[in-house]
Amino acid sequence: MRVHWTAKALHRLQQIHDHIAHDQPQNAKRFVDRLTLRAEAIALYPQAGRIVPEYGCDTVRETFEGRYRIIYRIRPDRIDILTVRHGARLLPARTQDL
Repeated sequence: MRVHWTAKALHRLQQIHDHIAHDQPQNAKRFVDRLTLRAEAIALYPQAGRIVPEYGCDTVRETFEGRYRIIYRIRPDRIDILTVRHGARLLPARTQDL
């Protein structure tokens, strides 16, 4: 199964990079690489991630890299990365608003 990054998720990844790069430019790329590798690993065992408690939907799951939540949707032919968010941030009421 392949991993597909949505436009919103890619935008969030860029925001994370830019935020870290402001103070620690050398660490920004490394951390984004770690997030990307964690997301790509989802393809091997998509069901291993936990169901996102805020949504309670079996197809919307998450895995963690440090304090960041990588939230994804399992589709029949691919995994959609919906967003990457710091664990302290609240999620919107609907997955469409991620």
